[in-house]
Amino acid sequence: MKKSISVWSFPFDWPLERKLALARDAGFSGFEVDLTENGPVGLTSSDAELAAVRRQFDAAGLVPSGLATGLYWGANAASADPAMRARAEQILRAQIRCAQQLGIDAILVVPGAVGVDFIPGAEVVPYADAYDRALDFVRRLAPVAAAANVSLCIENVWNKFLLSPLEFRSFIDTVGSAAVGAYFDAGNTLLTGYPEHWIDVLGPRIRRVHFKDYRRAVGSVDGFCDLLSGDVNWPAVMRALRSIRYDGWIAAEMIPPVPFYKHCPEILIHNTSRALDAIFALGRD
Repeated sequence: MKKSISVWSFPFDWPLERKLALARDAGFSGFEVDLTENGPVGLTSSDAELAAVRRQFDAAGLVPSGLATGLYWGANAASADPAMRARAEQILRAQIRCAQQLGIDAILVVPGAVGVDFIPGAEVVPYADAYDRALDFVRRLAPVAAAANVSLCIENVWNKFLLSPLEFRSFIDTVGSAAVGAYFDAGNTLLTGYPEHWIDVLGPRIRRVHFKDYRRAVGSVDGFCDLLSGDVNWPAVMRALRSIRYDGWIAAEMIPPVPFYKHCPEILIHNTSRALDAIFALGRD
């Protein structure tokens, strides 16, 4: 398994070059970048701008291991509003184009939301409608991704949608495209389930993995915490990943570095690297 870290683990106002340098110095070999409105990997980034980003990765000696985006939280692909759905498609098409230019073969996709508790006033979409619209969204864009040699990796997130591993697996299989898989997030399962169960059910559909930890007793987004300080059964998670022969990228997604690290946020990156090394060694019995 290969060790990566998400761009969201760093202070948002740091330039990409500084984030890459710290990731390298902390012992990571991969770095998950994100698509934003204005870059450095942005909705309208030119080929030349993306080439410059790739040169930054090469100079740092890091591999761009994945492409995420937070833009779906403002663009629900399952919305009743056609303009909102069109915005989500614009985002996904931009992700595919940017990933292809950067040499990234997997992108994180949120196919829609029934509701989002941590966004005040978020639209609530009837579940059956959300399912149909999300399925249409992914099916229509899967051929575009396949042509670009990019996998659409659907992540289990707090969107009140695809709530069990069985339903999640069924959704991917119903899409019926080799270009569609799972971006499995271990920490996101803790509120209602167990990550090792999800891994067993999803199996080879898992194309990318996020590691973060969570304290169940908190019960809200404030429950996310440093690796090894929450309730994830890491030995069981590692046994499950080995059982499905997963050997790809695992990106630590430590969000947010502030306010938990109000001072010296670089310590979080080094601590996370050491925690990943320890986790990778677990579950070998």
